[in-house]
Amino acid sequence: MRKHLRRLERVWIDRPIYFITTCTLERRRILASNDVAMLLVQEWSNAHDRYGWAIGRYVIMPDHVHFFCRAELAAKPLPTFMQKWKQWTSKRIGREIAVAVIGDPGAKQSGTVWQGEFFDYVLRSSESYSQKWQYVKEKPVRAELVEKSDD
Repeated sequence: MRKHLRRLERVWIDRPIYFITTCTLERRRILASNDVAMLLVQEWSNAHDRYGWAIGRYVIMPDHVHFFCRAELAAKPLPTFMQKWKQWTSKRIGREIAVAVIGDPGAKQSGTVWQGEFFDYVLRSSESYSQKWQYVKEKPVRAELVEKSDD
């Protein structure tokens, strides 16, 4: 069993940008569809109004996502935001999977979509942001999912 780094209780950077990685439960490859990708993008678009978090660039891989985010004033704490975001997307992805597998839009797919934990990294400079983005942007190419990162 891996030991995870403890999340910082305080960040001394004013309104930091976080780099988030979160994986599907058991690394199931259930995110590799246009419908699920659109659903995740919609939820990120609503994150500001629902939770007070602005979402920036992102990459959706078949079994995990990476995204950049920043808390606005009066935002929910990061762990709360992630918990709520995972709950909301789990429900919607579960419905999407039920439709694809069972063919019934009214059916519900039970089970958890996401692992309970997530990885967060506080970006300390614009250089750090650029480096992280270049790394993340190329992941689908390295995984041979696309030919160019712009795809």
